[in-house]
Amino acid sequence: MGKEHRLLALLVCLVLGTGLAAAVLGASRAAGPRHGSVAGAYVDIREVPRDAAPPPAAGPEGSSGTVTVDCGRNAEGHYNEDNLVVSPGLRAGAHHTHAYVGNLSTNALSDDASLDAAATSCVGGDRSTYYWPVLRRLDRPGSRPHESSAGHGNTGEILPEAAVSVEFRGSPVSKVVPMPRFLRAMTGDAVAHTAASDADVRARWGCSGFPDRWTTDYPRCPAGDRLTRSLVFPSCWNGLDTSVPGHRSHLRFPAPNGVCPQGTFPVPELRVSLSYAVPQGAPVALDSFPEQRHSPKTDHAMFVNVMTDARMREVVGCLNEGRSCRT
Repeated sequence: MGKEHRLLALLVCLVLGTGLAAAVLGASRAAGPRHGSVAGAYVDIREVPRDAAPPPAAGPEGSSGTVTVDCGRNAEGHYNEDNLVVSPGLRAGAHHTHAYVGNLSTNALSDDASLDAAATSCVGGDRSTYYWPVLRRLDRPGSRPHESSAGHGNTGEILPEAAVSVEFRGSPVSKVVPMPRFLRAMTGDAVAHTAASDADVRARWGCSGFPDRWTTDYPRCPAGDRLTRSLVFPSCWNGLDTSVPGHRSHLRFPAPNGVCPQGTFPVPELRVSLSYAVPQGAPVALDSFPEQRHSPKTDHAMFVNVMTDARMREVVGCLNEGRSCRT
């Protein structure tokens, strides 16, 4: 009987131990991501090499102007889990939270007519929509509705953008032509962590005090510096489509020397730059699909051009004439 009692006691311990482990694992998952669940190392920005390949200078036939559009920094709190460019009509189709500037109505159900009729955060009336996945602090729980609605492991306090820059640039080798109205564009690779290659990775993370250094890891910045994200969009248009399946082939990136691929035309190059006040040592994570594990390489952004044709002509004129313009 003693042997039977010992076997029974052992069996009970195994069952209780398994249940306790499952409970702990479940609680850990419910609490959201931990520092160790983030794919991609943190790197001290001072250890990152300087950019060895600066952009080419504009030649005599180039368009060296810049146009800066003041769209604020999402003081309106425009967030949702939609993606009008990639999954139109599908509520919560992004499976993570996006932050917006520009068009104040943008969601999965938006169409050209609704975008054209909406209010905007941009000075000068640009109704275009500019958006990207949010960045979160993992050491603080989110308390607002949009901080927990995404789920899929995307939890924690959303870091507000300290500054947002929306800028259009020309081509170093030729004049640019207008973007068509309601052109849809994206940059970066939201599935880069599991992708077969880094061909579509455009992530550029950095620190405000080191503008000539960037990384695809999360940077550690010195005290007083802001963490930065730079999102550059493709600027070679096929001249036909405003949107295509896959969201890439109608807009392509130029070669390193600035020349567009054959059969495409240079349009204004959109650059969205974001900065954040992150306390030293605070763990951060980019919202992502669950299997992407918040990898910083998955950084991406979307854009829908809702400028009027007249406004787009002004942008093109400023770029082609080499002027610096601001709205």
